[in-house]
Amino acid sequence: MLGTAIFLTPADIARALPHPGLILAVWLAGGLLTLAGALTYAEMGTMFPKAGGMYHFLKEAYGPFAGFLFGWGSFLVIMSGGIAALAAGFGEYLGAFLPIFSTKNVLLSLPFGTLRWNLTGGAVAGVLAIVFLTVVNFAGVREGAWIQNLVTVVKLGALAGLAGVGLFASAPGHPDLAAPLPASVLAPFGVAMISVLWAYDGWYCFALSAGEARDPGRTIPRGLIVGTIALIAIYGVINFVYLRALPIGDLARSPRAGEAAALALFGPAAAKLASAAILVSIFGCLSANILTCSRIYQPMAKDGLFFRSLAKINPRTRVPASSLVAQGAWAGVLVLSGTFEQLYTYVIFVEVLFFAATGAAIYVLRRKMPESPRPYRAWGYPWVPGLFVASSLLLTGNTLLERPVEALIGLGLLVLGLPAYARWRRVNARLSGD
Repeated sequence: MLGTAIFLTPADIARALPHPGLILAVWLAGGLLTLAGALTYAEMGTMFPKAGGMYHFLKEAYGPFAGFLFGWGSFLVIMSGGIAALAAGFGEYLGAFLPIFSTKNVLLSLPFGTLRWNLTGGAVAGVLAIVFLTVVNFAGVREGAWIQNLVTVVKLGALAGLAGVGLFASAPGHPDLAAPLPASVLAPFGVAMISVLWAYDGWYCFALSAGEARDPGRTIPRGLIVGTIALIAIYGVINFVYLRALPIGDLARSPRAGEAAALALFGPAAAKLASAAILVSIFGCLSANILTCSRIYQPMAKDGLFFRSLAKINPRTRVPASSLVAQGAWAGVLVLSGTFEQLYTYVIFVEVLFFAATGAAIYVLRRKMPESPRPYRAWGYPWVPGLFVASSLLLTGNTLLERPVEALIGLGLLVLGLPAYARWRRVNARLSGD
C-alpha cells in the first residue's frame, strides 16, 4: 500500500481540492472507505485462502464469467496498470538523482546509426525496475519477500523521520484548516478521492497470495485491519506536514511533494536524503505488487479462462513464472504509453467497479454458502459492507463525469474481455469434446 502516491499525488489533490481542511478530510474518508473494504474482504479471504483472491470471490459468488472479467481487467488495467504507475513514479524520482533518466528523449546507439525514441528517461527507468524485480521474484517467494521486508523497514523509517521532525520543525506555513469552503465541494472531493484511493491501493493484495501465507485465518484479518488503521494515521500526519511546509498553491505545483516539503523545512541536503528514501519506498511497493499480482492469472489459466501457458508453476521455485513474465511485459508497455496521473486514473476507475461487485459478493456468499467455514466474520455486517459498496458506486459515477476520457478508456479495455471470454469458452469446449 505504501508506495508512490503519498509522495506524488498531493499536488493532484491540492489542485482538485485547494483547502487544507478538506485535504485532510479526503485522506480520512479514503482511509475509512478502505477500512470498510478491508473488513469485508477479510471474511472472504479466510473462506478462500488460495492464490487468486478476488478472482475466487467473484467466481464463487457470481459464476466463472465474473471471475474471468476481474482477471482480464487486472491483467489489462488494474494490476498491470498499477505496476506501471508505480514504475512511472519510480522513474520520476530517479531522474532527480541520475540526469539521464530526466531526459525527454532516449538515444540508442546502433552499429548502423542512432535510433531516437520519443520516450522520457523516467519511463525507461520504470521499465528497467520492472524487469529487475520480475527477475528477483522469478527466483522464488522467499527472495521476493526478503526484498519486500527490507524496503518496508526503510520506507517506514523515512516517513517516521519526515513526520516526527516535520511536525516540530520551524515551518513557513500555518494551514488554516477552518478556512471558508469553496463554492463547489462534492465533485472536487470525488476527483481528489481518486488520488487518495491510489494511495491506499493494494490493501486487497493479501488475498492474491493467501495460498502462500501461514495460518491465513488469523494473519489475514489481523494484518489487513491493523495495517490499514496504521496507514490512515501515517497519511494524516504526513499530509499535515506537507501543509505546514508548503502553501496550497506551491503544493499544487509540486509533482514531488515529499522532496518539496523536505526542502522547505530542512534545506537541500535533507531534500536529497528524503528523495532517496522515497525512491526506496516506491521500489518496495513495486516489488510487492509484482509479487502478489502475478498470482491472479495462474488459477485463471488453470480454469481454462486465460492463456494455458500461464497455468504453469515453476517446479523448483514454486512461483507462477509464466504469469510473472507476461505481467512484466504488459506493464512495461503501459509505462511507455501514459503518464503517472493517467495510469492511476485508469486503474482506480476500473478497480472501484470491482470493489463494488466484490463487496456485494459477501451477501451472495452468505446466502449461497451459509455453512462454509468463516474463521473471521466481517465486523459491522451488513452495514459496513453496504457502506463500502455504495461509496464505491458513487465514486465510479463521479469519476465517469469528471474524468470521462480516462474512465472510458479503462472501461473499453474491460469490455474487450467479452469476446476474449467467448473465445476461451469455445476452446475449452472443443478440448473437452476431444
